[in-house]
Amino acid sequence: MKKRNAVLTLVVVIVLTIALGFMVVYGVGQDKVGAASEIKLGLDLAGGVSITYQAVGEGKPSNSDMDDTMYKLQKRVEGYSTEAQVYKEGDDRINIEIPGVEDANAVLTELGKPGQLYFIAQYDNDGNPNYNGGMLTKSIEELQADGSIVLEGTDVQAATGGAYQDELKGVQYIVELTLTPEGTRKFADATTKAVKNHDSIMIYYDGAAVSIPTVQSAITNGQAQITGMEDADKAEQLASTIRIGGLKLALEELRSNVVGAQLGSEAISTSIKAGIIGFAIVVVFMLVIFLIPGVCASLALALYVVIVMVLLNFFSDAFGLTLTLPGIAGIILSIGMAVDANVITFARIREEIAAGKTVNTAIKSGYEKAFSAILDGNLTTLIAAVVLGILGTGSIKGFAITLGIGIVVSMFTALVVTKKLLMAFYDLGVKDEKFYGKAKQGKNIDFLGKRKAFIILSVAVIVAGFVVMGINAGAGRHALNLSLEFLGGTSTNVTFNEDMAVADIDANVVPIVEGITGDGNVQVQKVAGSNEVIFKTRTLSAEERTAFSDKMVENFGVEPEKITAETISSTISSEMSRSAVVAVIVATFCMLLYIWFRFSDVKFGFGSVTALLHDVLVVLAFYAFSRVSVGNTFIACMLTIVGYSINATIVIYDRIREVLRDNQYNTMSLEDKVNMCVNQTLTRSIFTSLTTFIMVAVLYVLGVSSIREFALPLMVGIVCGTYSSICLASALWYIFRTKMAKSK
Repeated sequence: MKKRNAVLTLVVVIVLTIALGFMVVYGVGQDKVGAASEIKLGLDLAGGVSITYQAVGEGKPSNSDMDDTMYKLQKRVEGYSTEAQVYKEGDDRINIEIPGVEDANAVLTELGKPGQLYFIAQYDNDGNPNYNGGMLTKSIEELQADGSIVLEGTDVQAATGGAYQDELKGVQYIVELTLTPEGTRKFADATTKAVKNHDSIMIYYDGAAVSIPTVQSAITNGQAQITGMEDADKAEQLASTIRIGGLKLALEELRSNVVGAQLGSEAISTSIKAGIIGFAIVVVFMLVIFLIPGVCASLALALYVVIVMVLLNFFSDAFGLTLTLPGIAGIILSIGMAVDANVITFARIREEIAAGKTVNTAIKSGYEKAFSAILDGNLTTLIAAVVLGILGTGSIKGFAITLGIGIVVSMFTALVVTKKLLMAFYDLGVKDEKFYGKAKQGKNIDFLGKRKAFIILSVAVIVAGFVVMGINAGAGRHALNLSLEFLGGTSTNVTFNEDMAVADIDANVVPIVEGITGDGNVQVQKVAGSNEVIFKTRTLSAEERTAFSDKMVENFGVEPEKITAETISSTISSEMSRSAVVAVIVATFCMLLYIWFRFSDVKFGFGSVTALLHDVLVVLAFYAFSRVSVGNTFIACMLTIVGYSINATIVIYDRIREVLRDNQYNTMSLEDKVNMCVNQTLTRSIFTSLTTFIMVAVLYVLGVSSIREFALPLMVGIVCGTYSSICLASALWYIFRTKMAKSK
């Protein structure tokens, strides 16, 4: 019976992995349901639609009006994708880029043409009608002069489509309006006057009536409802029109294009190759080091990968998840955590075998003892992912969603699938302990004895980083090499004489641009159906713009008049930066509370957060020394390091907690206990870091320059996180513990 169940377990896991793998590659049905190719990709990986609007009217628009308009447009286009970007081009143009879309006309139709919105009273003060049958009887200027304009778009603070259940009429679709304080006052006066004869108020947008609701009651609280919508789509369409009409500026479409990936065409293919090669190396490593458990972990890891891809497809289709480079970072981190959970368990099993237990007992005991470390490490990171997903925007939200999916799936595959596979191999007769390994007593390193040296080294690196940042700032450069995402930059449009392949642009043109800018953060977007290519770089000086133009003329025969350059604003707004900082602070605080609760000792929380802060500051110092560009990849890198660092530290703290509760160690000093715990988890720390480092290192070797700028700091962060968890985290807890005890 046991052998039959064991065979069934192996068959189910292998068949399920193959079936899901087939779905990931080819999909199911004509719509390719479940296929990885159907996952929505961001502008950085796959491109999308680029629309440029120009402000119309007399004179140059003010910065405040441009900022307000950009902010409202950002909120509007986030309905298409959380990764949509809105930024300023020149003084009076606004550029919108929406990933995962290929039909610019469809977007323009759905988005609506930003124009002026008016709420117009049915009659003027003399009782003359302002409109008949949806047609105005006067010009807008005449209506403004005689006071018939009740509200303008800027008086509307928010508009949302919704529905409610009416007892008599069933489901009713409505549009709910929230007015500004000034709009509330004006609308109260207008509706009080109109309700006497149940007059209507026309909502007039872009030269046409979009709705003519009848006033049923005076509205004095700034909250209005428009009823009578045919369905949810009509309600949302009207709400969208009102929102877009609430812009401070009147805009007209200047151009719209389908553009290519910002990171270049090679970003996806090289990332996939790197993932496959890195995964293969990790599998070989697991097989060589852990033998039969390594086989089980590899099968479970393969199942993990295909489940994550299927779920990403589902979230992409159901919730509009857009996969970007930060999202890939979340997947890499979760793969590292999936391997980590297996390594923790296998190390425990080896310890149990070394203690004289049978393989069967060792497997069960190993999982029991490893459970708390796996649970706390994953839940701590999951808490951070949830907070970042709720409070974050754009790429931060994408990172959080992919990380959250990966953590949940990794816990399932590590704690359920791998265990079932291990027991299946055992029941099939693989019972000799040589197939599972036995922990060996290694040299006991006195980590705590060297804590002062470790702390001095870390402080020196962090201080040196701040010094370099100060030197950079004093020299007229930014403390860090902020990229165009933070500072804005120059967008140069080049129309080549022929339709150059994207691969040729990446290979032949981009290196020339990088040589001029001295910066690897060059974003390239090819306009579909034309010879036009857009190069986005840091802000270029007049000399650099001339050099850029000269190189295009000399090397590719481009006509000078077909090269245009415009200054563009940052794509990471101050609101997005602020929300990122708030999200990270709240996530860190929530992790601190969880660790305090689970370990019943706030000193564990202080130690883990201090180690986390150390890792972030060291990587920040690396950015200052290396001058690697600080852009969207910087946010992804820092978030990955936060998740990785806290997980590595929790494993050691879990062992310390276990030893402190075990009476057999009562005769040992606290320092000896801590040293023993660090040494017992040393192999796990090194192995986990090595597997994660391999994944990122292959990405660095094979990736394009923009991918390497993400992978290099991440490798530094992995090394730093390993160092801090081994050399600092336990020392920090020991210092907090002993110092607080003395003060008491």
